[in-house]
Amino acid sequence: MTSRGAGTAFSRRNYRLSNESEKPKVTGIVNSKLLNDYLHRIFPSADGIQPAAAYRKPLTFQNLQEHLDKLLAEDSGAEDSRDQILEGRLGPSTVVLDHISGFEGLLLVDDDLLGVIGHSNFGSIRATTCVYKGKWIYEVLISSQGLMQIGWCTLNCRFNQESWAAGDIVSCLIDLDEGTIAFCLNGVSLGTAFDNITRGAGMAYFPAISLSFKESVAFNFGSRPLRYPVEGYRPLQDPPSMDLVEAHKLLGYLKNVIHIGIDVLEGKLVEKDTSMWQLQGEPTVLITLAHIFNHFAPLMCKVYLVEDVLMNFLLSILEQGGAVEAHPLIQQLLDLMWLLMEDYEVHECLKQLLMSLLRAYRFSPIIPDLGLQIHYLRLTIAVLKHEKSRKYLLNNVLFDLLRSVVFFYIKSPLRVEEAGLQELIPTTWWPNRFTKEGKESKEVKEESAEERLRRRAYDRGCQRLKKRIEVVEELQVQILKLLLNNKDRGGGEASRYIFLNKFRKFLQENASNRGNLTVLCPPEYMVCFLHRLISTLRCYWDGHKAKAPAALNSEEAYVPPQLFYNGKVDYFDLQRLGGLLSHLKKTLKDDLALKANILIDPAELQAVTMDDLDEDEESATSTAQRPVAALAIGGALARPSWLSSPTLGRANRFLSTAAVSLMNPRRSLGTLEKMKARTLSVEQRTEDDIEGSHGNEGLLLGRPPEEPEQSITENSLLEILDGIVMMYNLSVHQQLGKMVGVSDDVNEYALALKDTEEKISRCPKRRRDIYEELVKSQKVFSEKLNHLSRRLAWINVTIYSKEKMQDIYWLLRVCIRTIEHGDRTGSLFAFMPEFYLSVAMNSYSALKNYFSPVHSMEELPGYEETLTRLAAILAKHFADSRIVGTDIRDSLMQALASYVCYPHSLRAVERIPEEQRISMMRNLLAPYEQRPWAQTNWILVRLWRGCGFGYRYTRLPHLLKTKPEDANLPSLQKPCPSTLLQRHMADLLCSDCDMAPSFLNSVLNQLNWAFSEFIGMIQEIQQAAERLERNFVDSRQLKVCATCFDLSVSLLRVLEMTVTLAPEIFLDWSRPSSELLLRRLAQLLNQVLNRVTAERNLFDRVVNLRLPGLESVDHYPILVAVTGILVRLLMDTDFQGAKRATAVLLADPCFQLCSIQYLLGHAEPSALAATPPSADKRHFSLHTYTDYISQEELAKVERMLGHLSEESKQAAASMLPTSEEDLCPICYAHPISAIFRPCSHKSCKACINQHLMNNKDCFFCKATITGVDDFTKPGSS
Repeated sequence: MTSRGAGTAFSRRNYRLSNESEKPKVTGIVNSKLLNDYLHRIFPSADGIQPAAAYRKPLTFQNLQEHLDKLLAEDSGAEDSRDQILEGRLGPSTVVLDHISGFEGLLLVDDDLLGVIGHSNFGSIRATTCVYKGKWIYEVLISSQGLMQIGWCTLNCRFNQESWAAGDIVSCLIDLDEGTIAFCLNGVSLGTAFDNITRGAGMAYFPAISLSFKESVAFNFGSRPLRYPVEGYRPLQDPPSMDLVEAHKLLGYLKNVIHIGIDVLEGKLVEKDTSMWQLQGEPTVLITLAHIFNHFAPLMCKVYLVEDVLMNFLLSILEQGGAVEAHPLIQQLLDLMWLLMEDYEVHECLKQLLMSLLRAYRFSPIIPDLGLQIHYLRLTIAVLKHEKSRKYLLNNVLFDLLRSVVFFYIKSPLRVEEAGLQELIPTTWWPNRFTKEGKESKEVKEESAEERLRRRAYDRGCQRLKKRIEVVEELQVQILKLLLNNKDRGGGEASRYIFLNKFRKFLQENASNRGNLTVLCPPEYMVCFLHRLISTLRCYWDGHKAKAPAALNSEEAYVPPQLFYNGKVDYFDLQRLGGLLSHLKKTLKDDLALKANILIDPAELQAVTMDDLDEDEESATSTAQRPVAALAIGGALARPSWLSSPTLGRANRFLSTAAVSLMNPRRSLGTLEKMKARTLSVEQRTEDDIEGSHGNEGLLLGRPPEEPEQSITENSLLEILDGIVMMYNLSVHQQLGKMVGVSDDVNEYALALKDTEEKISRCPKRRRDIYEELVKSQKVFSEKLNHLSRRLAWINVTIYSKEKMQDIYWLLRVCIRTIEHGDRTGSLFAFMPEFYLSVAMNSYSALKNYFSPVHSMEELPGYEETLTRLAAILAKHFADSRIVGTDIRDSLMQALASYVCYPHSLRAVERIPEEQRISMMRNLLAPYEQRPWAQTNWILVRLWRGCGFGYRYTRLPHLLKTKPEDANLPSLQKPCPSTLLQRHMADLLCSDCDMAPSFLNSVLNQLNWAFSEFIGMIQEIQQAAERLERNFVDSRQLKVCATCFDLSVSLLRVLEMTVTLAPEIFLDWSRPSSELLLRRLAQLLNQVLNRVTAERNLFDRVVNLRLPGLESVDHYPILVAVTGILVRLLMDTDFQGAKRATAVLLADPCFQLCSIQYLLGHAEPSALAATPPSADKRHFSLHTYTDYISQEELAKVERMLGHLSEESKQAAASMLPTSEEDLCPICYAHPISAIFRPCSHKSCKACINQHLMNNKDCFFCKATITGVDDFTKPGSS
């Protein structure tokens, strides 16, 4: 740049006007009088009067610079006042946060050192400037809602009386003349916080803040215009007064140019419509503008001036209303800026303009019509409509320097009064469909006329709110449509492909667990961004379908499987279903070559560590380069495709150098056709790399034979769809679950209000004191409900609306189709990222649990079919050998376990093809060893619940009076057994001779372990409880103890299910393992009965303690499970089976008839004699549970007791004494009856048969047992 005042010889841009002045007829430069009049109208003097001298010396372009300098030099006296402003303040004139004084606890964010994020438990930081006299103010822009202290560092003020939300602005005021500190929230005074603060010599106050971890704020000490200035208070940093005056003058001159035109034919000046002004190449106007921008351009690089002058001017253009397209002036002004300003000046100006717009949008208060947000979004759209500006901002600003996703966020008001929701929704309403236990009431009560009116008025208010929010959402979608435009008229890369590369990098930053806090996107932003992106994507998708009828519409969208293994899309270090990408490339390289015509570079397979993949080695081993025609945006040749981006981390470099050899798909492999290529770096892909061209399929390279050749849509839209799925997995699902808390609060307060009103109606008239307290409580609950119901309306409209539900449902269907297509590729399915399965499960969970209170899932189109297809995925893949990740396998198992708890989803499982159902049951019946078995057992229990003995309860009898933590838990759903799946289980166990023994052996082993662990733990708990000194039982120990008890009960129920569905497994002794299984079962049942039924024993005492955490531990669940097995074995089978079961049960040394008598409340005679009768002591008896156990079931127990009493008497009479030498040395319960080969050691058959199911070594000598023979003791001579 040259100095100002250089006449018409401009060095800012070479406009080539010097020669043109010699040809007035060609250039259209007007005559001197008209030019003089024009320039005086554009650049009037301060008083608006033209001096007479001006007519003697006309104003031309030769002396315009001098004239302009004089005009700008006026009012320079403001400079003299700066010395006075400095009084009362110490420190640099530019105020920032003190980042060099050892405040390691905080992490500075912005380049201007004004933004900060908490990076420790509670760190503090102060500004570089302090004050000791006068009245001062600064603003804090709150970016997160959490614990923070804001104030002045000699007196840290904790904001504990007023809550604030992300998006609020806190003004901190200090009056050192009066000695007070005060605060304002969004311009509303909160009053004086402190008075009589210490002043005097040595006392000065610094702005200061303390933040907890991850909390973030930004300071405004005066570097930008204060949002809420307070009269009499000065910002800590002086505004640029001189520059401000100059900028406003220049802006006035610019407005004059737009407003005044030259009619050359008439030779006069004319007034023009400013809104339709266009730069039409008139030299007079262009030279005039060049003079203005010579001064204006440097000023537009300053933050304060961009926000106060330029942004406000552009906003004023849009204030006239109408569509953004109706205001082309903004486009013309941007054209001017690119024409008349240096590139670096335009870049800085646009950057500051977008940052100012983002701050203004983010921190504007919510008003009823959302007018402020709409205003800023309209200007953002107007700026982004300018193609050159849009591409610059996409390339350098939107994702690199600021969180552009803020533009797609609609903040939720914490204080409904400020948002005007009281006027918008004057009538509040909340549902009263819940009982005191928190479950939905069974009786649908008739809605009263008053309540119906309230509900309808509330719904109308919600609709009004929805319409206003939809206006904002539509503007946000318009922004994304501009960013995803791939039909730009200008040269270079289209906006969509720039966005695509930036979007991928954005996902990478947020996908890394080690991500920097400064780049992580808050989940509340992600939710809104996801919905707007889905709307935009579907619009473009269906638009492409209209042009290409053969393509799929958005309702059938999915991500083709080749994206997961052809290396064209970067998945960073995200886990694949089959493990790490490097491992998959080694193990599946033959499948890749056979199915997808992809060869892995051997050089890559040799690389074992990250260090082996440095760029130098890569470039040395590869010579392939991208075509010369592929130009980068700047016009220079792009880097070779195998070189990774210098901006990416090591993990990404590894993936970006995933070398693959690609051949034309569906053709036989030939050596001449093999061409090597490398995955393109995220930041360097072009349109051809993504969409493909000239036989290159782009992202779809490597189509497997199972995938149809039909066109899906534009490749770039497929990658955006993939990114949307990833976004949901990163943080959207968690945020959806978090926001349900408001609905839960409404339900809790509604229950409390209902309970209070019932108490008021029952309150005796004489107890006036109680009545008044209840009325106060009623008022508090009503006010809170009024507040929450309005806030809930906002949340339901912005997050849980029907349209948002349809977005999540669409995403679920996308994932289902993607998984189905991937599954068909066989072994290549292992390349699919885990998050596709996670999103399929989580999105269904969100639809069922988060959206259902507002909208019903049943209303969604194709709901039943979708449920069935998801059921098929869960049933097939929970035991899929291609999936190796422990976490994802557990998630699949838990999802299936939850699925079978609800009638709708269970019926969906029953609707999947029979072959898949049988395969699922076979996987569920696999032995429990070497895999997580608790969830498997839980699934089998749910399929049985409702069919077992006394097993028709939802909650245990002794817990009915307590409120569950969450009534919607799968375990608290009504029983819904599946007879169809039970039948499959019975067929499998009866038809497969090897399956039943291995499955039941594992169940019995786990039952033995679980119940033994439970008994051991309650012994420790009992010992701790009996100590005299004060002691505490670890809550974790109690939780583990209760879990072992629950596992024991569920394992017993699975045994009951097996005995009922396939009794021959235990009772048909023609089967090789039946007798052994029956003996083991009898042994375990007797052990459980002995431990649980003895009076005043360990179990009894611990149950009576009623410890928190052991609520589920009680006599009923475990005893009815055991009783159910015994009844099935002894009463519900044929004579021969009952005889065998009775014999085995009575032969077990642990059998005690009194344990069976205990079930019906018959106490032991010894116990009755030992303790005097007590009125408080209640004996357990199945007779007391008539609501849970039918009369028929009780009759069977009575008959079983009589049967066992009779049989035990006969067995006792016929039993012969056995000498100790003849007893089995292992169990000392049965006589020796087996001899081992070859070592000849002996034991009873029960012990050796049980031992051989798990181990082939001899008990005694550890020799391998090759056979077992019957042993009979020879008779004594």
